[in-house]
Amino acid sequence: MKDKITVSISSIHGTKHFSFGKKTRHTFRVVSYAIFVGVLVTGGIIYYLVNEAEFSKLKVQELENRSSTLSKEITSLVALKGNLERDLAEREERMLLVSDRLDDLEKVLGMDTQEDEALESRLDTAAINSSMRVAMLTQIPNGAPVKNARISSGYGKRVHPITGKVKTHRGQDFAVNRGTPIYAPADGAIEVTRASNKGSGNFIRILHTYGFSSSYSHLSKFAVKRGDFVKKGDLIGYSGNTGLSSGPHLHYEVRFVGRSLDPKPFMDWSVDNFDSIFKNIRGIAWESLVEKIELRVSRQLQLSSQKAAPLSEKSK
Repeated sequence: MKDKITVSISSIHGTKHFSFGKKTRHTFRVVSYAIFVGVLVTGGIIYYLVNEAEFSKLKVQELENRSSTLSKEITSLVALKGNLERDLAEREERMLLVSDRLDDLEKVLGMDTQEDEALESRLDTAAINSSMRVAMLTQIPNGAPVKNARISSGYGKRVHPITGKVKTHRGQDFAVNRGTPIYAPADGAIEVTRASNKGSGNFIRILHTYGFSSSYSHLSKFAVKRGDFVKKGDLIGYSGNTGLSSGPHLHYEVRFVGRSLDPKPFMDWSVDNFDSIFKNIRGIAWESLVEKIELRVSRQLQLSSQKAAPLSEKSK
């Protein structure tokens, strides 16, 4: 009976006895161990799953935060894209406006452009041409030295009103009242201021650039002195009736390297008829002058390409 265990259970119905042999006890122990191991494994699995659930919850929260951040970034990028599109549209409008204005400028400058020529190249060419014209119109006499004055005698042969002899009139006379202001037709330096009651009377000569000079005779008063630098439009003196003169007027001359030129084409010369001077005034190497000014202007502007359309053909 050593190998058996008897368990007695008593109740109102009597006593019952249960006997367990060695094999049964072994089976019970194995089952108990299996249950215990199963409980441990299940507990471990539950603990692992709980930790995984917590980790997953943290990851979900992190992803939600990241999603919120990305949503804000996308909203910001969409707004930036809208701003860039508006800015691009405005720039395109400006480019069209610049192109239209450039077309107008090219027409004024008389420039011929190729349809496929880059806008930058056209701008460079227009800049050179316009700067070259400004330089020439600033430094070479142009326009009248007196305002709203009637021309009383032009350039060429005529009978002198006092001597009665036929003589070449090397300038142009303006019928103006005594004391009429006289203005410099271009930048330059005052080379001569001479007071006299003979010949040209009170006399001024301005030395301009590129070999040009201008002179003014029969003045009543000087507003400058020898050695002064003047700009186009500066007051230099007042008209009068000094010297060999039949009445108040201004005698105006334009010379190139000492040779007298007809002042009328210079008076009519402006940006609107810029090419006219090349045709109307002969004996000056306009082509060479234009090339030198274009080269200097191009260097000053530090442009990326090309020279302006040559004006040499227009000077022929």
